[in-house]
Amino acid sequence: MGEQETPSFWGQTLGLAWPFWVANIMEMIERLAYYGVRVVIPIYIAQADEIGGLHFSQGDKGVIFLWWAMVQSSLPIFTGGFADRYGYKRQIVLAIFLKVVGYLLMATQRTFWPFFTGCLFLAAGTAVFKPPIQGTFVRTLTHRTSGVGWGFFYMVINVGAFLGPPLAHFLHGYSWPTVFFGCAALVSLNVLWLFSYREVESGSDKSGGVWQVLVETGREILNPRLLVFIAIISVFWAVMEQLWDMLPNFIVDWTDSSSLARHLPEYMLSRNLSRGPQIAQEWVINLNPFLIIFLVAPLSWYFNRVIRRLTSIFFGFIFVTFGIYLVGSSMSIFILLAGIVCFTGGEMMCSPKMREYLAVIAPEGKKALYMGYASIPYAFGWGYGSYLGGKLYERCGEKANLALKYLSEVLQVQDLPHRSQAFAKLTEILGQTPAEVTRLLWDKYDPSWVWMPFAMAGVLASIAMFVFIRVATRWHDVNA
Repeated sequence: MGEQETPSFWGQTLGLAWPFWVANIMEMIERLAYYGVRVVIPIYIAQADEIGGLHFSQGDKGVIFLWWAMVQSSLPIFTGGFADRYGYKRQIVLAIFLKVVGYLLMATQRTFWPFFTGCLFLAAGTAVFKPPIQGTFVRTLTHRTSGVGWGFFYMVINVGAFLGPPLAHFLHGYSWPTVFFGCAALVSLNVLWLFSYREVESGSDKSGGVWQVLVETGREILNPRLLVFIAIISVFWAVMEQLWDMLPNFIVDWTDSSSLARHLPEYMLSRNLSRGPQIAQEWVINLNPFLIIFLVAPLSWYFNRVIRRLTSIFFGFIFVTFGIYLVGSSMSIFILLAGIVCFTGGEMMCSPKMREYLAVIAPEGKKALYMGYASIPYAFGWGYGSYLGGKLYERCGEKANLALKYLSEVLQVQDLPHRSQAFAKLTEILGQTPAEVTRLLWDKYDPSWVWMPFAMAGVLASIAMFVFIRVATRWHDVNA
């Protein structure tokens, strides 16, 4: 790829159209609200000692995320085609309505099924929102602006992902319901931006009805190359999503960040002081979007010049896999942060390129449809990965359950406390500090191994992508 064929970073940036930027603003607002909930909801749902939390089991959390993933990531298979057929703006309005309903239900319902319903409304709204936004990107980007355009898209997602956790941390200071009410108000702001959003023509045939859209959706997905690519990415997403699903609980339970916490302002610290000052888990994970915000757009431009899309995805898989192994390998905050850095580097190499590759191979008039297909691996990977992660963590990784196990098997306590009181009871009986009891449970049960199945899945996905690249050399678009 010669340098004369690729405009400069600023040249590509100046070539991006106004609808592209409006879609990015709406995406950022939607992601700000979404990640404001997403990064703290594992704690709200299942953390045993969380004040005001729902105190569902880790297995319940896995079931919620399984169905959340299936709804959020399966619906775009069809809503992508509907966006092409019936118009992007109309579908964005419907998405905002569904998401507001979801947040309001999550704010007001505390029993399993009503709260579960709220999660599914939020998932459905997200599923309806994504294809018209990404379809706008695909229709407004050209071959010359594609690399930097998708880099900006990923950067904007992570601006929202970075600002969402501090917003949630601030709103949580008032109450848990305030977190959800605040996100409902925030996502409603996108209605205002729709007034400046000019409808983008999808290029799709609009003569057919609903049935034709469904038939076309099913026909396109039977492309063997597309199916294999989706299968590989599905395995990878099971690894990726654990940063948001299992890591928050793991940090609260096990990570010792006291050595760094003493140098940070109070608003970055956890409100649970049983082990002394610790960095709030949302601020630890926020290192991921922080790095992406500043690096992903220029790195996407650079990778577009020096490395093929599929090769970039392959190396991204390797870095993400090593990062997910590191984050759970010890109680050290420094090793965990190193793992997040490694994970993030890999994410920047592969995640924008996966969507970009689908955009390149998508036939004309079916761009939003193929962007909908991008959600299929997310559905299976996130859904099954989080279900498996919930079961694994409940049995072998959750500190509360391991405390119960120690009380029962080692101390042979007959009258076992509730899961939410298990760790406090064990601390009281042993007469040790919470930090000492945490270390005792870590040394005896080694909860780090719950990360090994996901590291192995990452290795499998990397090998499969390597084989896919070797086979793909016969296709004309492998360098695209």
